[in-house]
Amino acid sequence: MRILTFFLLWCLLLILCWPVAVLAIFVAPLVWLVSLPVRLVVWVVEATLLLLRAILFLPARLLGQRASV
Repeated sequence: MRILTFFLLWCLLLILCWPVAVLAIFVAPLVWLVSLPVRLVVWVVEATLLLLRAILFLPARLLGQRASV
């Protein structure tokens, strides 16, 4: 559904202003490539924080407290 919405919006942009639509076709993959390292950093930070949380809550889990999340 999301792809269909994106395609319909792009078709509307193509009708209204075709140079911007053609530019979007060429710029979108470049933006995706640039965002990959940022996504990787976010995943690493999130995994590190989850590991830290698991280590900090380990004594409570061993003593029998139930997880609220």
